[in-house]
Amino acid sequence: MKKRINPLMLCAIAAMVPFSLSAKDMNHGVHNTVTDSVIVSQRTSLAKNTKNVGFGPQSPRDIDALTGKNERAFGSAPTYKKMNLCNIHFHKNAEHKGGEFTLYAGNGDGHGYQSGYKYSFKLSKSELKPTKHEACQSKHGGLSSGDTIEVHYVYSTAKVKPGPTLGSCLSDSIKNPQLRVETQVYVLVNDKNALNFNNLTKHEVVNGLHQATNIPSNTGTPIQYAGSTTGPSYNEKGSPFQVTWSVRPKVAKVNIDSLNDWCKGNTFNENHAHGVRNLVINPDLLSKISK
Repeated sequence: MKKRINPLMLCAIAAMVPFSLSAKDMNHGVHNTVTDSVIVSQRTSLAKNTKNVGFGPQSPRDIDALTGKNERAFGSAPTYKKMNLCNIHFHKNAEHKGGEFTLYAGNGDGHGYQSGYKYSFKLSKSELKPTKHEACQSKHGGLSSGDTIEVHYVYSTAKVKPGPTLGSCLSDSIKNPQLRVETQVYVLVNDKNALNFNNLTKHEVVNGLHQATNIPSNTGTPIQYAGSTTGPSYNEKGSPFQVTWSVRPKVAKVNIDSLNDWCKGNTFNENHAHGVRNLVINPDLLSKISK
């Protein structure tokens, strides 16, 4: 039986999807890099559209910068082990900056593609050896050895199970669940001995809750902060959703072929990398980070 979802929830789901494709976006298979003035204009619009209207702290951010002036309070979500995994998706290049991912990829196309932050350290020639085909190909291009991705393991306090889009994190019973994103940045390498993405995204029921059971535990103490949903659709407007973020500062290496296999079929219907939202740098839109 098809589950009925009311119109208000449909609006919420649409707003929470981490990317948006318009006819204009679909023509960006070949990426032209926009000038700095375009990014400045987007940030100016974001500041204007969020000023004095009550938006909470936004994401992504520099996790090494602890200051912020946004004092819109909301309760921190429980530890992810007390919540339900509801979605896993990934972005090409890290949306966040900091730790081992501080190398700016450039302004990109102005729609979230070819921007963000890359792994800051060098890889060996063998790790960078090209594969026969790009991984997880889409109209916005595919992924190659040496590329960086940021994976979002999304959790909800609602009674839900893992599924496609962030709409899987909501339910008819709880329309305002607490949300948490466990975040890990990976660099793709041509190495069969590197981590397997299928294992990293394995999920099962543990103590009655849906859990991703192989999130790395050796990539540094996660930086936790209060923020929002991300994605390039929020480059010029604020996200209205409150999210507790937990971002690991160290990068792990993943076998690129294993990611490509995952893109061919998974619980979340994910088959390509999403674009990134501009790094939020406006202090009025950032929370303080406590270490």
